[in-house]
Amino acid sequence: MGNVEEPQNSNISGAHELAGAAAGLNLYDTASHAVSPFRPIRPGHVGIYVCGATVQSSPHIGHIRAAVAFDIVRRWMLRLGYDVTFVRNVTDIDDKILDKAAAAGQQWWARAYYYEREFTRAYDMLGVLPPTVEPRATGHIPDMVELIERIIRNGHAYVVKDADGNPTGNVYFDVASWPHYGELTHQKQGAVEADEAAEVADRMGPSVDAAGNDKYNPIDPADASPDKHDPRDFALWKAPKATDPQDARWATPFGVGRPGWHIECSAMSHRYLGEAFDIHGGGLDLRFPHHENEMAQTRAAGWNSAARWMHSAWVTAKGEKMSKSLGNGLSVPAVLAEHTAWVVRYALGSVQYRSMLEWSDQTLTEAQAAFERVSNFIERAGAAIGGQPSREEITAVGADQLPADFVNAMNDDINVSGAIAAVFNTIRSGNTLLSQVEDHADDVVQARVREALVSVRAMLDTLGLDPLAEPWAGAEDGGDSKAADALDALVSEQLQARQAARAAKDFAKADAIRDVLAAVGIAIEDTPSGSTWSLK
Repeated sequence: MGNVEEPQNSNISGAHELAGAAAGLNLYDTASHAVSPFRPIRPGHVGIYVCGATVQSSPHIGHIRAAVAFDIVRRWMLRLGYDVTFVRNVTDIDDKILDKAAAAGQQWWARAYYYEREFTRAYDMLGVLPPTVEPRATGHIPDMVELIERIIRNGHAYVVKDADGNPTGNVYFDVASWPHYGELTHQKQGAVEADEAAEVADRMGPSVDAAGNDKYNPIDPADASPDKHDPRDFALWKAPKATDPQDARWATPFGVGRPGWHIECSAMSHRYLGEAFDIHGGGLDLRFPHHENEMAQTRAAGWNSAARWMHSAWVTAKGEKMSKSLGNGLSVPAVLAEHTAWVVRYALGSVQYRSMLEWSDQTLTEAQAAFERVSNFIERAGAAIGGQPSREEITAVGADQLPADFVNAMNDDINVSGAIAAVFNTIRSGNTLLSQVEDHADDVVQARVREALVSVRAMLDTLGLDPLAEPWAGAEDGGDSKAADALDALVSEQLQARQAARAAKDFAKADAIRDVLAAVGIAIEDTPSGSTWSLK
């Protein structure tokens, strides 16, 4: 494979020592079914691999929930002072992409690239940090072939041959040869394993992009082949369908074909994170069969699997899991056409990653109310202290400098609900301090207001929600900073006219200006240092 140069990291906070709070981090592990202390394999560094999108069509809210969930995990690791290598793959070839491209008269790779860019736009708009590395499956075919050869040599996979003894392009993992199969999802080997595995699949529900009737491998038609030795065996490599284009086939020692569903993640996580890494993440629907199969093939190759597996729960709509297969997916572009990106991000990230998230008008209404509380406090506090702290100051705040209730919540398996409660507790205290500033200017009180403001913004930044950070800065009203600047100039002119009227004791005119602004949704706040405004 050759040596791989470690990529440069993309951090939200400046370089600083590991926080003392890092010792208190506890995370859930799907394989152990337990919350346990997090200890990185390499001190001071965390390697995370998260399964990314199969870029067949537009992203929906169910996809992006997982991206936001693991973005928050990553941001907390950074705030704790860890150096984080974050890998998120792109599946740019599979049956769905090939079939949908053919039906639409497209080149499969053109369709994949189009929707990959659409996913990237959605990630960017919702404040998801770009990954350290974002590898595509088609860019790592040699890695996959080498991995499959290792598994075959180790006696845990078999090549299907034709009547003349020639390889057909189909290679299957031999589940019966691997006694550890089922350790992630706690299935048992034995005489009734087929029924048990089917029950597990039924219990967990369909994959987000499920197609076909095979309970073990609901996306890969090749896995329904009669050439399998065991119903549980799954494709590592598969012969092309007659309809597959010529540029979607690769020649290998085991025949012409293309990757099975699971092999790419084992190959790419190993390439960029090595034989052992800290966290493997993904949506709950990927536990079985994708991650179960991935764990088995990785370990059967002689490598270590991830030290910890973390899964974000589903988004539900009216109690039903949101997915394309169920027909109730909400596309991200459609949602963002009706709601600001900050509000959507808050709604997606407002509950702990393992909790189901009910998507409804009420969810978005609550998120909008949260934005108004947050932005109102930040605007008022900034005005009271004569300006906002810089982004550099906010990102330099380490975990040990944040309120204890926030730190305790985040260290409790990323309990975002508790963390958000800590944010609003600090806002509540800050508002009390602001009322004292309005009564009489006091340097000590102003210093405490500033401290509360820095804490609130740093906590929000850890959740990807500091309104004065990219991509939110200037985007509260649909992302048009020019419009926001123009509105500020117009309102400021009216405030100056109101101040002049009050100075001339023309209180009727001053009240009329205030009433006109109030009628269009602008609230005026009079303070000893002058008047400020905010949207109601």
